[in-house]
Amino acid sequence: MSDPWQHFDPMPDPGPPFGARYPARMPDGRVLHLPIRPIGVAGLIATQASFPVVHALVGWMAEAARPLGAEMVLGLPTLGHVFAPLLAERLGHRNWVAAGYSRKLWYEERLSVPMRSITTTAERRLWLDPRMLPRLAGRRVLLVDDVVSSGSSARAGLALLAAAGLRPVGLCVAMIQTRAWAADWPADIPVVSVCETPRLRQEADGWWPAPG
Repeated sequence: MSDPWQHFDPMPDPGPPFGARYPARMPDGRVLHLPIRPIGVAGLIATQASFPVVHALVGWMAEAARPLGAEMVLGLPTLGHVFAPLLAERLGHRNWVAAGYSRKLWYEERLSVPMRSITTTAERRLWLDPRMLPRLAGRRVLLVDDVVSSGSSARAGLALLAAAGLRPVGLCVAMIQTRAWAADWPADIPVVSVCETPRLRQEADGWWPAPG
């Protein structure tokens, strides 16, 4: 699969078992073929996707998120920043808020939390610009990321919002990647997405869906 995430296909590859890619079904019935990672998940890297794919995903994200009645979008780095501003615009907002990994000189320690994801080895800190607090205060905030998998990044987003005295109306992602995150996710914070992919296990004949 030399150049993934560039287009939707009308039909999925046969399977299971699957070869090098997993067919993620879109709301309109088409398929986005995603490369299968050695850790047993179907991957999506939004910064490498074509514009038509990104804009289509954002449109479906907006449909899923609109019932939550968000008044402000907070996007998680790094790949959540691909979707968050476009989604905020689709929802009729004039701007959005970006959490980030780099600390500017005026940032405050109290508005930062540790963060780790399944695709990185090092722990980083997630920061919120204190100048964005007036933009968030008293608003219905929607947390946005590209994917929820283990849930560690999303929970860091919850902790960052809690440090600002906020609780989001929901989490919106392009893809739910397995259900590993669900066991201890807060019941009062809905998670909406465009598509869902399972955990996969590798057998002699290819990749098969696995529990979890």
